[in-house]
Amino acid sequence: MFELEGLEVFFYTLPVDMRCSIDGLSIIVSERLSLDPTKGALYVFFNKSQDKLKILYWQRNGFCLWYKRLEKERFKVPLSRGILTLTFQQLRWLLDGLDYTRIQGHKPLSYKEFF
Repeated sequence: MFELEGLEVFFYTLPVDMRCSIDGLSIIVSERLSLDPTKGALYVFFNKSQDKLKILYWQRNGFCLWYKRLEKERFKVPLSRGILTLTFQQLRWLLDGLDYTRIQGHKPLSYKEFF
């Protein structure tokens, strides 16, 4: 298995036709966002009704596509238009149905000396 948690997360905040698969989404990443879809990041897309979400990522020698469809609720999608960079924790909150823009976790601490 491979680790996703250390990857950058790019959230495309314009609705996408969910009939798009790997080829269509990778074209959006490369042409509209001017990013390299094979760079080892997660690219998150949602549909107009905000009940479907796809995540495109490159894993060593090929693309992977993850799809989630909500049966009754909607994803809490921000109002901004374009591309946002999320933390992996914010992505997890988004997938859990939380409004990640209103949640703030503890700040990371770093110590150089210990008692």
